[in-house]
Amino acid sequence: MQLNHKTIKQLRDDKNWTQQSLADACGLSLRTIQRVEKEGVASRETMMSLCAVFEVKQSYLINLDDIEETNGNQTTVNMKLHLMMLGAAALFGGLVGAGILYLLIG
Repeated sequence: MQLNHKTIKQLRDDKNWTQQSLADACGLSLRTIQRVEKEGVASRETMMSLCAVFEVKQSYLINLDDIEETNGNQTTVNMKLHLMMLGAAALFGGLVGAGILYLLIG
């Protein structure tokens, strides 16, 4: 998974933590933190640990625009498409649910 390495480094710096301090807080190795801050590459488990320690949502660590600039491959396009489809499905589901509720109440 591709994360925004600049955001992660900034969050760590804001807490005045060393990479080792962050690794200890997350229960990860120092090498993992170094790789994430350098390349932005992380497993889902690593991302979840970082989110928990920094108390942020996953979307805060994933910057699609930054990924597109640095990566520029089809994966980014697919990720954006999937997120848009998920949003549309949620909206459609909400509308259908509201319609059913209206019919039941009315």
